[in-house]
Amino acid sequence: MMAENTTKPKSGNKGSKDRNEGHSVLAKIGRWLTGKKEDQSAQAGSSVQKAGGDAGKRSSEGNRPQSSSRPRKRPPGRSRSGQPRKPAPAVGGPQQTQKSKAKPPVQGKKEEREPATVKGKGKNVIRKLLINTDEPEECRIAMIEDGRIEAFYVETVLHAQTKGNIYKARVVSVEPSLQAAFVDMGEGKNGFLPFGDIHPDYFHGDDVDLDTHWKDLAVEKLLRKGDEVLVQVVKEAVANKGANLTTFLSLPGRYLVLMPGSDSAGISRKIVSEAQRKKLRNLLESLTLPEGIGYIIRTASEDITKSAISQDLNYLLNLWEEIKGRGQKMSAPALIYKEQDIIARFLRDHYTADIREIMVDNEDAFGKVKNFLGLIPARQKKATALLHKGPKPIFNHHQVEKQIEQIYQPTVSLPSGGSIVIDPTEALVAIDVNSGRTSKDKNFEESIFLANMEAAEELARQLRLRDLGGLIVVDFIDMRPSSNIRAVEKKVKESMKEDKAKVDISRISRFGLMQISRQKLASPVQRGSYNVCEHCQGRGVVRSVETQALFYLRRIKTGVTRKNVCRVDCRLPLAVAQYLQNNKSKELLELENRYEVVINIEGDRTMSPTDNQLDFIKS
Repeated sequence: MMAENTTKPKSGNKGSKDRNEGHSVLAKIGRWLTGKKEDQSAQAGSSVQKAGGDAGKRSSEGNRPQSSSRPRKRPPGRSRSGQPRKPAPAVGGPQQTQKSKAKPPVQGKKEEREPATVKGKGKNVIRKLLINTDEPEECRIAMIEDGRIEAFYVETVLHAQTKGNIYKARVVSVEPSLQAAFVDMGEGKNGFLPFGDIHPDYFHGDDVDLDTHWKDLAVEKLLRKGDEVLVQVVKEAVANKGANLTTFLSLPGRYLVLMPGSDSAGISRKIVSEAQRKKLRNLLESLTLPEGIGYIIRTASEDITKSAISQDLNYLLNLWEEIKGRGQKMSAPALIYKEQDIIARFLRDHYTADIREIMVDNEDAFGKVKNFLGLIPARQKKATALLHKGPKPIFNHHQVEKQIEQIYQPTVSLPSGGSIVIDPTEALVAIDVNSGRTSKDKNFEESIFLANMEAAEELARQLRLRDLGGLIVVDFIDMRPSSNIRAVEKKVKESMKEDKAKVDISRISRFGLMQISRQKLASPVQRGSYNVCEHCQGRGVVRSVETQALFYLRRIKTGVTRKNVCRVDCRLPLAVAQYLQNNKSKELLELENRYEVVINIEGDRTMSPTDNQLDFIKS
């Protein structure tokens, strides 16, 4: 989500007089983490109810503003209006004793709404939400539209999401060449913290110019090994790479995203009505928001009541108080705040009035859904929660298991007989469009245009389902009429409008290629469900029997040339052993006679195609 009128916090002179007049929230935490704690008055409302709440996931709307530069702090001592700021009251100090649980948003005034119409589709459709969580090892959520999967999310016990978690971490190394730091957050792998994601309140020294861009500063002079910082995961750890982190924290709720340490304010770009945007701005200005805390108004806030958004704000403020308290008391490295489970995150970030039915197969999940529906305003609540108790599993009952399996396949069929082939690589995702049987008994240009139009719609859906991000290159079938090319480009843009991720789309080049840059919201859907093949190591192919036999024959030839080797014992896969015995017996006999060795080859049915055992025994 994009916010309006935001700039990146500027690093300021920490020794200035103005700086002392208005302490930001993160400045207090920085002193707490270094042992310079201030005496603060006790306040009620520091604890937070987390189960079934709305705060959590940093979705495409929950990230900090996706502008050309991150939110910059205004000169210390100035409020949003530019007037001198009063000193911020002390909050969340160590003297807090009384706690009260925060309440998620409450139900607002009832109003009827016209039947839901999915944007960009021009027709009324009914969306259903299926939640499969009857087994504790895995939770799956599928959004169904007219019997077709439009969104799919899965989380396993072994690969639970860490994105959005907040840690108290310790800097273990500062890399000037990378302009970044590596921090220990207690998760095994060190996290990667770019210099641009380090809040100025963590900088050392009093001679930092307020107007200096972070690229012109030296990270090794402003950050030191052993420093303790509060960091939030913005990108999951992948393979040997640790998680990407930031110190610009954000706390997403149902209607708002709270951004401690920033004075920026923004509204979701998906709220296009200027009258509605002005109404929301006035509504937020009428609420009490502490200095040093920015916000983003989410898409779900459209047509929201003041009481509901006020409850969400209070919930997030109390959550922030809770996080500050834990950051003060716990020693690094430690987990300060853990994101909610997948059900609470999905409902908070993806529930819309288009969803008319939510079906679950577990009593606990059913209770979470009922609680959520009871908290949202009536004008947004069109769904009915149902508990599935049939003999068939819930996904099989709705005939979507085959569609889920298709997500993991490289080839996706198109309605008219064509197909698209999706091949993710380490650097980019390649998508190839094939006409297949589309051109049979049809005009050539029309059939090519039809295949490309179907591919344009399907590739947008597959990118959402598989959550493929980064650079995506689509190889459309070459088209001659420029009108057809423009129509395919338009179709891709229309199909991508429903994607919550940030997307940038290029024109189709003269080579028939379109480039798409898509923000990655979560880990690939295969993670946790599939492992890399131990035989092919992800290549998708293994050596043929003949090639393997020649490979082992060359190893035997090399081994018998060594001194004092008198016998070679080979235990190989059955097919490979039979090939050597039947087709290479002459070569093996020549080796035995020339080097005076004994070569024993034994086939083993239990061995996989890549297993082998070769023993060279010396006299």
